[in-house]
Amino acid sequence: MRRADRLFHLVQLIRGRRLTTAAFLAGRLEVSERTIYRDVADLQHQGVPIEGEAGVGYRLGAGFDLPPMMFTQDEAKALVASVRLAEAWLDPALARAAQDALGKILPLLPVDARVAAESLAIFAPAVGLGPTAQRTLQTLREAVQSRRKLFIHYRDQDDKPSERILRPLGCFYWGKVWTLAAWCEQRQDFRSFRVDRVSFVRTLDEHFRDEPGRTLADLLRRHEDEQRQWGATGTAP
Repeated sequence: MRRADRLFHLVQLIRGRRLTTAAFLAGRLEVSERTIYRDVADLQHQGVPIEGEAGVGYRLGAGFDLPPMMFTQDEAKALVASVRLAEAWLDPALARAAQDALGKILPLLPVDARVAAESLAIFAPAVGLGPTAQRTLQTLREAVQSRRKLFIHYRDQDDKPSERILRPLGCFYWGKVWTLAAWCEQRQDFRSFRVDRVSFVRTLDEHFRDEPGRTLADLLRRHEDEQRQWGATGTAP
């Protein structure tokens, strides 16, 4: 990568994150951390308002922007592949938004990049989520974003029915299925629910706030602890 391209990419990476460490930048740009320190110092000297310091992290000051970065052929093909997958595996609203975004991007690309992207031989046949599961996923995702509780009818792997009131925390895609991670009011604990086993869902008017021990971060920390325990003992927790 030419140094000018690396400096441009460096600014883009810092702009896209709240705080970016030199180690992260070095890994993405495949250079040493010492090179990152030197590049950041050069950019600061040129007037780019990069705030922060070595050992802490960097962020871009307010009021600075760059012209849009032109996509390479590989980047354009990655966008097309992502949208094709989205059509089969995302909920209808996000799938449409992805299609609309791609429709705005493709006409702006150079002809060779656009042709390469549109001729990409990667497809996602319509064997992903069915229409009902897609609508359910959209309801769950929107409840996560709006921080509103959910009431669901659910059938577990043994086909046993239950009714739950949940604090939805996040939607996770596992390659073949989507699950909802949530705090279950009935069980007073974290639970995961397969989207295709939710037979009924209603978004409640009640909002919820983060409480210690009931957040997505708490759930992820629990999983990390269980994985470390598994790795140490060789048995599932």
